[in-house]
Amino acid sequence: MEQESQTFLPENDIFGIRDLIYISRFYGQDSRFVIAGGGNTSYKNKEKIWVKASGAALATITEEGFAVLDRSKLDPMSEKAYSPDPTEREEQVKNDLAGATLTKGRRPSVETSMHNVINYPFVVHLHPTAVNGLMCAQNANSELKRLFGEKALYIEYTDPGYVLFKKVYERIKKYRTTHNEEPQIIWLQNHGIFVAAPTIEEIQKIYSEIFQKLEQSVSTSSPTGERDTCRCTEEILPALRMMLSAQGLKILKVRKNELIKYYYDSPGKQIDIAKPFTPDAIVYCKSNYIFLNGETPEAVLGEAQKVIPAFIEKLGYQPKVILIKGIGLVAVGDNAGQCDIILDVFEDAMKVAYLAHSFGGPHPMTQEQIDFIDNWEVENYRRSVAGGTSRGRAENKTVVITGAAQGFGEGIGRCLLQEGANIVIADLNEEAGSATAEEFNRIAKSNRAFFVKTNVTDMASLENLIHETICQFGAIDCFISNAGVLRAGGLDDMTPENFDFVTKINYNAYFYCTKMVTKVMKLQTRYARADYYADIIQINSKSGLQGSKANFAYAGGKFGGIGLTQSFALELAPYRIKVNSICPGNFYEGPLWSDPDNGLFVQYLKAGKVPGAKTIEDVKAFYLSKVPMGKGCTPEDVTRGVLYLMDQCGETGQALPITGGQVMLS
Repeated sequence: MEQESQTFLPENDIFGIRDLIYISRFYGQDSRFVIAGGGNTSYKNKEKIWVKASGAALATITEEGFAVLDRSKLDPMSEKAYSPDPTEREEQVKNDLAGATLTKGRRPSVETSMHNVINYPFVVHLHPTAVNGLMCAQNANSELKRLFGEKALYIEYTDPGYVLFKKVYERIKKYRTTHNEEPQIIWLQNHGIFVAAPTIEEIQKIYSEIFQKLEQSVSTSSPTGERDTCRCTEEILPALRMMLSAQGLKILKVRKNELIKYYYDSPGKQIDIAKPFTPDAIVYCKSNYIFLNGETPEAVLGEAQKVIPAFIEKLGYQPKVILIKGIGLVAVGDNAGQCDIILDVFEDAMKVAYLAHSFGGPHPMTQEQIDFIDNWEVENYRRSVAGGTSRGRAENKTVVITGAAQGFGEGIGRCLLQEGANIVIADLNEEAGSATAEEFNRIAKSNRAFFVKTNVTDMASLENLIHETICQFGAIDCFISNAGVLRAGGLDDMTPENFDFVTKINYNAYFYCTKMVTKVMKLQTRYARADYYADIIQINSKSGLQGSKANFAYAGGKFGGIGLTQSFALELAPYRIKVNSICPGNFYEGPLWSDPDNGLFVQYLKAGKVPGAKTIEDVKAFYLSKVPMGKGCTPEDVTRGVLYLMDQCGETGQALPITGGQVMLS
């Protein structure tokens, strides 16, 4: 039968690889089927097999994401006798897989051997929520037979790797003998499903029929619908974040919806999600979780101060998942990207637990099974790949920058992003702010950027900014008050309306922002280790250090800003919150100066601020002549100042000039 089944295999690979990429992305981009880049796919002919490489994500996979192996070297592994010692055996298997791999540098999926012995060109292995609602249930086998008939090939849970492969291989051989045909569907307890077929169209048809039958068999669908996060979130998460950051800054992210509420409302229901259902859950969320059921922020924090140290002492690692009554599901990540994966994986476990009640109730993994996965080299490799890196001077710090959609703010944000910071773009310009966040996330590593539409002169808008930031990242390590405007003009030209407009944004808003953010920062420093400091940095101007002709509205607000900086610094020093200003020189390339319609070059030319100037170039040359270094100030220059102020703990209340020598302190 095995030789006869080879007739399924094609001679031409061009269309096969194209279809493999298509079917991989088709399922990989849908969270109902795959989460956190899980699952794997393959295509084979008689000589070679293309299988997803470890660390590749189905959602975005290209041909380079597949390892190609020589089947003549894979086939002997089915009957080869390996060491009885599990660690030694898995090492031998890994080496044999590497020896069969033709594309060096791409580590093939650990399930490659399983793909190889299934005699169909296409194999698609997924972990669909609907399937695992059945496969992670107490009555998985009997319910499977009831729904899909006696021919359904069911494999009891077995530790992944060679042992699972051997069990599947023996059961496939038995199936061929018993049913005189090749199995197309293999169901794995507490793991997922394999579907194989000659074409990807048939793969899709089989999966569609499976999902339809499972949906019809569920007694009640899991709760759906989003819920607004509670405003008391910022009274809890910043403190939790600092409790968990003794060995390095963590990122916390909260998610709240009807399903999550279903579990945080009842400690009795939390038993259903207290242990993992699948190996993937252990890889990304570990196997133990914290449930905080206090009724008030004070009660939650009091409980957390006891539970978190006990958890770490007992298990030797920090929690990845915390479920908080009234708040939601909280991911504790080594970086922001990891938080998204943790939330997706654990919410999926909640769905699985809920669906499992239609098939006899939840059936989590045993402690012995959990321990194997936790210590398995293959899963530790996957965990390290998923972890990502962002090494830099601002790694894992969350930095809010007002007016960051463009100009100086955008440039500072871009530079700090490259130093590992998570950037919150707070700006009134929704279109530009969203585009900047999208661009930042395109170039980010494991850190993230997030846009919040913000009016810095409106307290309610600032309150929302703080709330959204805490929900996304769990803390605010540095707040950069950068938003600013300028209306040039002398006493005869300046209107009261323009004066008030400039002053409200450049001066008043600095006070508003500081007032709002210090509530969170004081909470952080209260629960942080003694060497943690939070930062408030005002992007001031050289016009805050010396007067500016026909520009008094701007200069006056900036002079006042330095007065606020010094006063705030005195008040906040006992809370380990540093407050400083940076006074840049002119950023000639930015829109403030170079905008062709309303930039400062245009305004100063019209206002006659530069005697004898007849063109914009005349104005620019005049200002460059005043700078000893002969250059304008850039966002990179300012960012170096920002990083200096964040790094040190001996400066507060300072106005740091970055003017190319144009203004020198005395």
